[in-house]
Amino acid sequence: MTTPDDTMPATETAAPPAKLDLAAMYRESEIGPMLAELDRDLIGLQPVKNRIREIAAYLLVTKARRELGLEASAPTLHMAFTGNPGTGKTTVALRMAGILHRLGYVRKGHLVSVTRDDLVGQYIGHTAPKTKEVLKRAMGGVLFIDEAYYLYRPENEKDYGQEAIEILLQVMENQRDDLVVILAGYADRMATFFSANPGFRSRIAHHIDFPDYTDGELFHIAEVIAEKEGYRFDAGAEQALREYIVARRAQSDFANARSIRNAFDRARLRQAIRLFESGGTVDADALSTITADEIRSSRVLGAGNGSK
Repeated sequence: MTTPDDTMPATETAAPPAKLDLAAMYRESEIGPMLAELDRDLIGLQPVKNRIREIAAYLLVTKARRELGLEASAPTLHMAFTGNPGTGKTTVALRMAGILHRLGYVRKGHLVSVTRDDLVGQYIGHTAPKTKEVLKRAMGGVLFIDEAYYLYRPENEKDYGQEAIEILLQVMENQRDDLVVILAGYADRMATFFSANPGFRSRIAHHIDFPDYTDGELFHIAEVIAEKEGYRFDAGAEQALREYIVARRAQSDFANARSIRNAFDRARLRQAIRLFESGGTVDADALSTITADEIRSSRVLGAGNGSK
């Protein structure tokens, strides 16, 4: 005796295509403009840009392998960004989130940036809910943990950072198809952190080092920042800025592009007070020009009690 199901034709599984056009997949993913934007907006950092392009190519090829029915295990996407402050780690993490989203490896493509204080509680029972809340917000995207080594404080046996680490490791392993974690910080401290926490090292597939900017690249960064804000440096300011960069780099709290952004903001304030106190009329050129005085008034160049 037959049942209604016996008379229904079996569902056929569609055979994978014989070929795929990688160039077409690349265009459809729309990661090309994102990589071009990364290349255009980030000065220097060529080794970093090359690695990001390599990762994007690998993920595209992995996607093609799956569509052709070839063996393609889920790639491990957790990363470590090492380098000094102000070298573009957060910016690259944000672009990486967009690339992963375009290629279908994360659902949303947003970036949640946190530090130890966002994850670790101050008393028993406080850390787990804090960490889990951050993970909940980051799901479907990228969690960026800056200065990740501060999670581990072996000198304090009552520290709750280890609890956060254990929760993170579990989620990085069990939910890696819905969350990418990027750990960031100084290279030497990150190396010590990984040595003390081998669970993290085994889950990190991509280690990317961010080099310091050269003096020429820092000067170019200053020009780009000024142009975007509608300012320019006159010839005297350009020379003063080059001297400032050399002197500022020698200071212990130098932070690469971040220090240059701060220097520009302070120069802009000095220009404003100069124009205000001089009185009289001004034109667009006067309002847009940073002079040597605005740079040389910095205490970095020996100007008394002036700001950096």
